[in-house]
Amino acid sequence: MRKILLLFLTAVLCGSTVSLASCAGCDDNAVVVNQPSIARIQERGTILIGTTGDYRPLSFREADGTYWGFGIEVASVIAKRLGVSIEFVQTSWPTLSADVQAEPQTFDLAIGGITITDARRETMLMSDGYLANGKTILCRTTEADRYKSLADIDKPEVRVMVNPGGLNEKFANANLTHATIIVHQKNEEIPSLIAEGEADVMVTEITEAPYYIKADTRLAAPLLNEPFTHGEIGVLMRKGQEDLLQLVNDVIHQMKADGSLRQLHEKYGLVYAY
Repeated sequence: MRKILLLFLTAVLCGSTVSLASCAGCDDNAVVVNQPSIARIQERGTILIGTTGDYRPLSFREADGTYWGFGIEVASVIAKRLGVSIEFVQTSWPTLSADVQAEPQTFDLAIGGITITDARRETMLMSDGYLANGKTILCRTTEADRYKSLADIDKPEVRVMVNPGGLNEKFANANLTHATIIVHQKNEEIPSLIAEGEADVMVTEITEAPYYIKADTRLAAPLLNEPFTHGEIGVLMRKGQEDLLQLVNDVIHQMKADGSLRQLHEKYGLVYAY
C-alpha cells in the first residue's frame, strides 16, 4: 500500500493524472497513467477509424455501408482491446494525410493498405508493420508474357492506370516516365477496366493483386513474386497520440505471438512474412 501511495504522489508531483485501473494480465491494483488519447476514446465509447474502403482485401466498403477486410479485422481487435465499439470514417488516398492531421480531429487512427514510409513518419505516427507489401502489376492474362520487367512496361504504347493521390501514382510517375499514365478516381474499378481493355496495366500492391487474379480469371499478376519495392503496411495516426500508438503496437505484437495474424493472412490469401 505504501508503494502504491508513493507512486501516486510521485505522479501527482510530476503533473500526471493517475487512476486505479485493471486490464488483462495486470494487477487489479496497479497504478496506470491516464493517457489522453486512450482516455478520450474510452470515455466516448467508440473509436473512430479512418479507412478508404476501396482496397480489397484490406479495406472495402460495400454498397450498404458495411466494411470488411484484413485491416478492418485488425481494427476490430484494437477496438476490443480498448473495450469500445467502432465507427468507420471514410477517407481517400489524396486526402489521407490531411484527414489524419485535421483540426478538429476527424478520426483517431487510419487503417487499410497504408504503407509505412519515412515521409509519413516525419509528420505523423505509424505503427509497426502487420503486413508485407510491395509494388507489382495487374494485366490481362492474355498479355502476361509481355511484362517481365519495368522496362517492358515503360513504353509509350503501354497504358498504365493508377488511382490518384497515393503511392501507386507516385511510383508510376517516378518509374514509368515513357508509359502513358491514366489516372482513374476509383481504385476498386481499375482491375475490371484493365480486364476490359480500357488500359493495359494497373500499378498495385502484392497485398491487393492476389485477390483480383483469384476473383477474375481475365487478370494476371506476372511479377507477383518479384515486387519492384519492399515495405510494410501499418496503422497511421496524428502525432501526440503515443499512448494509442503503444496500444496498437501491443495488439500487433500479440497477434503475431498468438497466431491470429497468421490466420488472417491465410484467410485472405496473403503471404505471411513474420
